[in-house]
Amino acid sequence: MRFRFLGTGTSFGIPVVGCDCAACTSADPRDQRSRSGALLTSDDGDRVLLVDAPPELRLQLLAAHARHVDAVWITHVHADHIHGIDDLRVFSAHLGGSVPAYAPEEAVAVLRHRFNYIFDPGYEPHPGTTTPSISLHALHAYEPVVVAGFEALPLPVVHGGMEPYGFRIGALGYITDAKVLPERTLEALRGVRILALNALWWGHHHPTHFNVEEAIDVARTIGAERTLLTHLTHRVRHAELAARLPAGIEPAYDGLEVEV
Repeated sequence: MRFRFLGTGTSFGIPVVGCDCAACTSADPRDQRSRSGALLTSDDGDRVLLVDAPPELRLQLLAAHARHVDAVWITHVHADHIHGIDDLRVFSAHLGGSVPAYAPEEAVAVLRHRFNYIFDPGYEPHPGTTTPSISLHALHAYEPVVVAGFEALPLPVVHGGMEPYGFRIGALGYITDAKVLPERTLEALRGVRILALNALWWGHHHPTHFNVEEAIDVARTIGAERTLLTHLTHRVRHAELAARLPAGIEPAYDGLEVEV
């Protein structure tokens, strides 16, 4: 499998509008971070799973040279993870049918309400126009599911008052927008080779996200061979963060692709 980070930034992205800090004005392209999303592709390239639909999705997919998406895993319904959903229209048009989307059960109702023009079966687009065709499927914690041909285990995490679902697929673990990992989720992640894990910044406490120190502690508990930090803010620059992190833990960046 090949895993590609489409975006590795927080909801503000980097550069942040109106900011002239060192990260936002950096010449290092790894410091330019769009909103968080990812692609998982089978070795033969026939199966592609999209993780989340951030606002920059079209540009991210163009940069990845993506030609099709077989299914979408929606971790949760915060705007920076779903407000690129209309860009899936091109894939449903190519497929000639619906793109399956998988989301936590509580998120399904939110998606139906927020994007009623997509999910309301009674909505009729204006003649000559199209809307995305997406079929919604509810995920259930710790119940294995086959998504785009990949066997996935949905892993709930605590994110304020919300419960996003990361996943384990084979030797890959993916966790974003977490402040606490339940013990069962930690146990399910043990033995992964590659772990994608959210982290905002050094030092500062955040009520709903790990900071870097907390992410390091979680990474050590899980013990992956390689942990890649994502969902990073403009308070950390790639090169400086990479120099400070312990062995086996490194910052991800937009466009980073790893073999699993």
